Amino acid sequence: MTILIAYDGSANSRTAIEVAAKHLTPQPVVVLTVWEPLLVQLRKYPIGAPALVADDSGEWGALAEQQAKEGAELAVAAGFTEVSHRAVADDESIWKTIVEVADELDASMIVFGSRGLSTVRSVLLGSVSNHVLHHTRRPTLVVPPPAS
Repeated sequence: MTILIAYDGSANSRTAIEVAAKHLTPQPVVVLTVWEPLLVQLRKYPIGAPALVADDSGEWGALAEQQAKEGAELAVAAGFTEVSHRAVADDESIWKTIVEVADELDASMIVFGSRGLSTVRSVLLGSVSNHVLHHTRRPTLVVPPPAS
């Protein structure tokens, strides 16, 4: 059994790692960072294309790999012992990539932090947590942002 923890470097994803380590029995963990290549960004946001300045020659992939490694180090520090990490390029949508990787790993659970967006902002920006919850058949732990 493997726990898949989605990690994007945010404070909310750090909190998710801490909560998972505190409440779940020790299992192998894969920390996943999903990144969007420039072509995916251009397809999703064509009107903002001139504002997108990115070099898709591998630099973004290397940054995502570094971020996934950071998440794995946080998971070890939080108490998980068998931890690996992956950085995966998103071809269509981040939520779909998370679900696909969970299926590939036959993950026992998916864990991630929620940004706690208001209803309007969630509709405008999309909600990764909402889409994962509605498209996976695996137990999912969505950790809300810490109380301010």
